Amino acid sequence: MLTKRIIPCLDIKDGRTVKGINFENIRDAGDPIELGALYASQGADELVFLDITATNERRKTLAELVTRIARHVNIPFTVGGGIAEVEDVYALLQSGADKISVNTAAFKNPELVDTLAREFGSQCIVLAIDTRFEDGDWYVYLNGGRVKTDRKAFDWAKEAVDRGAGEILLTSMNNDGTKQGFALDITAQLSQNLHVPVIASGGAGTMQHFVDVFENAQADAALAASIFHYKEIEIPALKTFLYEKGVNVRF
Repeated sequence: MLTKRIIPCLDIKDGRTVKGINFENIRDAGDPIELGALYASQGADELVFLDITATNERRKTLAELVTRIARHVNIPFTVGGGIAEVEDVYALLQSGADKISVNTAAFKNPELVDTLAREFGSQCIVLAIDTRFEDGDWYVYLNGGRVKTDRKAFDWAKEAVDRGAGEILLTSMNNDGTKQGFALDITAQLSQNLHVPVIASGGAGTMQHFVDVFENAQADAALAASIFHYKEIEIPALKTFLYEKGVNVRF
């Protein structure tokens, strides 16, 4: 049985870790390299670094920052933000990233997913989906949650997996930063109907929320940010709690 993964997420803006609520009210949360190294030492399974303004400001994720992260972090990490072409991925992987995350560029040009999967292997390609529940369904949003589309999250996820995406990072904008729990329904829909791992993101506030998303929604991994950054939940305690609840985790 595969172990469930705990993944701290570090949203990066101007070289600092930041955190908001429902993608708004951004505030500083510390140095990304120090935080990443801390989480690795505490038993995080992986890390995700997202340059949250890269796509909107039309600039590339900083390969230099990735190089520095790779020097200090000994667990797999994914980097996303502004990745739009093969060259971007080469630069990040050569700098030390293990996986890359694509979002807006892949939605606008779905063949990018085919190209990247062919070039680097599906295991390297994480498709990030920001989704909001409205009008009775979950819809895809682009550009860091700023632009609504008329595409349903499940349909886009399925197409991307068919094109070669090896993992889905699913963020519920409704739940993001609220600490009211993950979006179990859409997470379950993807987890149960796609043959790739699904990372649930948005809404973690208690240790029980992690149990719920692993057991009820069958997510493969759960991602959180502020509860780790502000030390509301420590990773060793979370893993002990999960283990005691019968969730298979790596110590």
